[in-house]
Amino acid sequence: MDSDLIPVISRVVHVATAIVLVGGSVFMRFALMPAATGLGDAEHDGLRERVLGHWRRFVHIGIALLLGSGLYNFLAVTMPAHKGDGRYHMLVGIKMLLAFVLFFLASALVGRSSGLKALRDKARGTLVVMIILAAVIVIISSYLKVRGVPAVATEVETAAMTLFLPWTG
Repeated sequence: MDSDLIPVISRVVHVATAIVLVGGSVFMRFALMPAATGLGDAEHDGLRERVLGHWRRFVHIGIALLLGSGLYNFLAVTMPAHKGDGRYHMLVGIKMLLAFVLFFLASALVGRSSGLKALRDKARGTLVVMIILAAVIVIISSYLKVRGVPAVATEVETAAMTLFLPWTG
C-alpha cells in the first residue's frame, strides 16, 4: 500500500466520524427533541429508547474510530513534524482533553448507568454543551491545520520543551 495512502485514510476516517457524531448530536438537539415534545410520556419514552438503541452503536464505534485515528494521526503524522513546537503541543493537548470530556458526555447520554441518569435527564443542556465542545475542538483543529508547521521552533519553546519534557530534546 502506498505510504501516503494510510495517513489520508486515517484523516478521512477521523473527520468523517466527527461529522457523523456531531451532526447526529445537532440533529437530536435541534430537530428530534423539539419534534418529540408533542408526544405523550409513553410514546416519548418509547421513541427515546428506540433512537438511543440505534445511536448507541454509532457513538461507541465512533469514539473508538476517533481514538484510533486520532492517535495514529498525532503520533505518526503530525508529532514528528512538530518536534519542539510548544504551541502546537499545548493546543493539541487542550483539544484531546476536550475530546475526552465530549466522549464521556456522549457515552453518558447513550448509556444506562444509574449514576449518570442526571445527565440523561438534562439531555437538552448536555447536548448543547457537547455541541459547544465540538465547535471548540473544530476551531482548534482548524487553526492548527491552517497554521501549518513552523520552520524552526523558537529558542524559548525549545528550552521549555526540554525543561518540562526532557525526553524530547
